[in-house]
Amino acid sequence: MKEMEVKVEIIKRETILPSSPIPAELKTFKLSLLDQISPSVYTPLLLFYTNHGHQLTPDQLSRRLKLSMSKTLTHFYPFTGRVIDNMFIECNDQGAVFVEAKVGGCLSDILKEPDMAILDKLIPIDISSNEARDGPLLLVQANFFDCGGLVVGICISHKQADAATLCTFVNTWAGQARGMDSIVSPDFCLSKKFPPMDFLSALPEVELPKKANITKRLVVEPSRITELKVRAASDDVPRPTAVEAVTALVWKAAASASRKNADPGSAPRKTGMSQIVNLRKRVDPPIPENTMGNLVSYFRVETEDADAELKLPELVCLLRKGLKKYQGEINETLGDEVRVPNILKAAEDLGAHLADEEVNNFNCSSWCKFPLYEADFGWGKPAWASLASLQFKNDMTMINTLDGKGIEVWVAVSNADTDLFEHDDELLQFASLNPSIKV
Repeated sequence: MKEMEVKVEIIKRETILPSSPIPAELKTFKLSLLDQISPSVYTPLLLFYTNHGHQLTPDQLSRRLKLSMSKTLTHFYPFTGRVIDNMFIECNDQGAVFVEAKVGGCLSDILKEPDMAILDKLIPIDISSNEARDGPLLLVQANFFDCGGLVVGICISHKQADAATLCTFVNTWAGQARGMDSIVSPDFCLSKKFPPMDFLSALPEVELPKKANITKRLVVEPSRITELKVRAASDDVPRPTAVEAVTALVWKAAASASRKNADPGSAPRKTGMSQIVNLRKRVDPPIPENTMGNLVSYFRVETEDADAELKLPELVCLLRKGLKKYQGEINETLGDEVRVPNILKAAEDLGAHLADEEVNNFNCSSWCKFPLYEADFGWGKPAWASLASLQFKNDMTMINTLDGKGIEVWVAVSNADTDLFEHDDELLQFASLNPSIKV
């Protein structure tokens, strides 16, 4: 499908406030140290709903979304404020943003052939907008199609939310829309465990490098994952996880394409991977899943020989050893006396690695096992949960498919390397390039 075939017209833009006033003592909300060092970008999520099983009009759908969002924001009140000086969120009725849009055409056409340029029109703001630093923290765009389909596009600032927080908010919101009164209350006490830093001049903030790239969507079906895990196994890692195997597959293809496309006279480059880690279950004692904010860190691995052929088992082994080493150090790293300097150093190192041109560095985040497909607002679960274009260099995100067994990979490939990447033989043995969504 060509971009010109889909017209998205913004009909209305509103401010959504919590259904109950925010108590005076909660109107100033401290960021945690992990929030402070997080990048000022928006995290996008698109939820696609067909019109099967309901006869609701766009006005009825919109009203339900807005009323339930207002109720949900009573519990997620920091999302209605604005970040001040990277220190705290001021909650003074600025509110979240709700946009209504009319989309020409049929939702099924997009699901047949997902187009990144069209997906980008269905989210309410550019993910790299400076607004993520001090503008609205939460924006929603309800896209109503001529056929009756609906796409809910959500952008949330990384200054206050990681992917787990976004998922918790969306499913709580969906529960409110279905009339569920009993919800798991979010815990916004992260700043007590990771207090903010007052000396902002000494505070690093991770900057994600932008580069001309094309976002590629790949799908690895469950049967292929089984075969891939066999291919990626070794004596050191006889049973790779699905995430390890798929990460290694896409990493290898992208790094190999870049290596083949390098200038003939240039020195060969090693390749590295920074793997984002959800800290909630990995620290001892575990942090409750309903803890909101940025509770992520990362571990990094790098190949030893710039000239050596990249092989799946070796990349999987690197990932497994890196995670094992990180897991063994995590509680010591986050201990009370060394927590702040270690967190600051990790942020500085990550920024340096991502900007380092002497090593071909990649960055991967796995959203696998997050219940994105449970977001039922009362008209059924989504037919597809997706991202939008990835704008940052060598960025990679993984999401489970609808059945929970396959994996979708979204990866930013440089313009120059795209053709080689798409024709990587081993990649195509296991992954399909941008297949249709099965409804």
